[in-house]
Amino acid sequence: MENDASGRGEFGQLLYRLRGDAELSQEQLAHAAGVSVRALADLERGRARGARRRTVRALAEALGLDEAGERALERAAAAGRPRPQAGGTAVVRGALALPRDIADFTARGPALDRLRAAVRQADGEHAPVAVVSGEPGLGKTSFAVHAAHRLAEHFPDGRFAVDLHGMGHEPTEPRDALAALLRAVGVPESGVPAGTGDRAGLWRSVVRDRRLLVLLDDAAGEEQVRPLLPGGGRSLTIVTSRQALAGLEAVHRCDLGVLRREEAVELMTRIVGPERVGREAQAARDIVDLCGLLPLAVRIAGQRLAARPDERLGKLAARLADEGRRLDTLQAGSLRVRAVFALSYRQLGPAARRVFRRAALAAGPDFGPEIAALLADLPIAQAARHAEELTDAGLLQPHPTAERYRFHDLLKVFAGEQVAAEDGPEGIRAALERTDRWILSRAGAAALRFDADHHQDSPHADPDPESLPAGQEGARAWLEAECANWLAALRRAARAGHHRQVVDVAEAMHWFSDLNQHWELWVEVFRSSSDAARALGSRQEEAVHLNYLAWAYNICVHDHQAALAAAEAALTAAREVGDRLQVGWALGYGAGALSRTGRVTESIAWLRDSAACLGALGSVQAHLGELTVLNTLGNTLRQQGRAGEALEVHRRAELICRAGAPGRSPDLAELYGAIIRQNIGNDLAALGRWSEAEPELSSALARFEARDVKPWSAPARLDLGRVLARLGRRREAFEALTAAHEALGALNSPRRQEAAAELDALGAVR
Repeated sequence: MENDASGRGEFGQLLYRLRGDAELSQEQLAHAAGVSVRALADLERGRARGARRRTVRALAEALGLDEAGERALERAAAAGRPRPQAGGTAVVRGALALPRDIADFTARGPALDRLRAAVRQADGEHAPVAVVSGEPGLGKTSFAVHAAHRLAEHFPDGRFAVDLHGMGHEPTEPRDALAALLRAVGVPESGVPAGTGDRAGLWRSVVRDRRLLVLLDDAAGEEQVRPLLPGGGRSLTIVTSRQALAGLEAVHRCDLGVLRREEAVELMTRIVGPERVGREAQAARDIVDLCGLLPLAVRIAGQRLAARPDERLGKLAARLADEGRRLDTLQAGSLRVRAVFALSYRQLGPAARRVFRRAALAAGPDFGPEIAALLADLPIAQAARHAEELTDAGLLQPHPTAERYRFHDLLKVFAGEQVAAEDGPEGIRAALERTDRWILSRAGAAALRFDADHHQDSPHADPDPESLPAGQEGARAWLEAECANWLAALRRAARAGHHRQVVDVAEAMHWFSDLNQHWELWVEVFRSSSDAARALGSRQEEAVHLNYLAWAYNICVHDHQAALAAAEAALTAAREVGDRLQVGWALGYGAGALSRTGRVTESIAWLRDSAACLGALGSVQAHLGELTVLNTLGNTLRQQGRAGEALEVHRRAELICRAGAPGRSPDLAELYGAIIRQNIGNDLAALGRWSEAEPELSSALARFEARDVKPWSAPARLDLGRVLARLGRRREAFEALTAAHEALGALNSPRRQEAAAELDALGAVR
């Protein structure tokens, strides 16, 4: 009987009219505001006379009301709220006795120790208050109850617990909680004041001279908690909340995190039994990992197994491995991970919910406000505010140093379910297409900061030039931070057949890729771009990107057979279109692959042909290629025991570089000069001229470090360490080789083994 207006009351009539104006069904408005359809129907029909302020705010936002409209709705709601009689008290929900402790409670020892220390240090002037916060499922209430039982002996005058129902539709009013607490400590009904302020004052007065422990569970926010806190005395108040309650001053914070893996396995062992876990130890580890080490999820998995004594742990691990069934599997009786997450999700306003669920579409381990804003189709400032709101609500985890956020694994699964259900395929597609266009444009513009053929300060068609990161350092930081997102966008562009976009972005990345030679993703990037160029029918661009691919195979993943195949394909394409520059590059890349596969004589011949081809062209790009090839030729000759010839080749490269061959960029000239000095230093070392080699290598290393190019500085440090050892400067050699070993390992470089061998030899000498 939705159209019956009789008995509705002012609020119900107004809400019904506003919903009609917005052309929303009850189901649509209930979903947008995060309330149940039944609760909304009761409000409209007058069965529930006055909605709480939080509900009014959610309804106003879902209806799109302005400030005046929200105020009018709030006035109507306030008029219908019941008012207690003078001196009377409403009944607070939740018993005041502490809940029972959990016998199999596991871990949290350090947090409990810190809380115990806070109790010992209480000075009587300021009653200690502990706030236990964190994301859903961390076991905040379990920890608080466990701590209360462990600390009970310090509080002989009473231990009480009040459920504040912060996640419920109607959170407990501070006035009602105070009445219950006052009665619990012996204040007669007639002595309980009517007003919240008077009750709070009486509570502070009564508590000052007693040693009480009060657990305020599931707080909605600071306004609800503040009147319940004592002033002076030695009573302890423990507050649990999914909100950070950052506005509470001078409190002890217990920010719980997920369990360590061994702690999670211990919890499962206590629930399931050591024999079952011992028989399937790896399956137990897999289960807790798939639970994201979240205490609630581990407990549910354990209790599910305990209720099925004949079920193998491996069976549950296999079910949890299916991400689409994971949240369905994580339920045992009334305990359900999805329900716990949904409770927090429903507390959010529509825009915050949109940011939360669409952020699940972001690739990689974390994301920044830009990506959140693009996916949610909101201004960046608004998306950033909602990301902070989600962090305070425990639904996102903040990065310790950057303005970036990440999901707990299970929360990301939940967010993915919500985006699929609420936005559907079309909404998801639109969000990703909008984000992909923007991020690929930004990625190309940022990468071109490193291109020697472009002016470094030009925005290069960036989608938002005003927010483009400043300079090469800013561009590099952005490209590295958003690597997973722009790579995912490039993949989708390739699948969608946006071939020109793929080629252009990969071309922009060419120079930047040199700074991150350890990234295996360059194989995927340049394989996609060479395929895209082929699809476009551009054999010239195909030759270019096949050469990039050959480089990536050679340098990034050390697959030299694949590198040779890519170089040969590039050589064929370049010869077909008469592109001598790409012919020269293909010969050079192919020569590198030949050398690394043991075909050294062929490699040297290819390198000489490449140098001759490039040297004859006379262009800036050709000179860059000639320098690269000469460096490779000299290194190959040195590795063949022909260090004298190698030194001649590298001296020739040095002359070309000094003549200004690297072109428009002084930084590029400096970088090429450093590479040549490193090679000359290694040639001199191979000739046993150690004292001459040391300054060349030191100079090269200093230049690499000044430009923060670790793929080049780490090998140079290894070369320098080897020379220092031969010069008898063992302490310096040890420091250089140790640092090189660590850096080469981080770069996944095969030269790490060389550093280890040099350290072993140095240790034997020492």
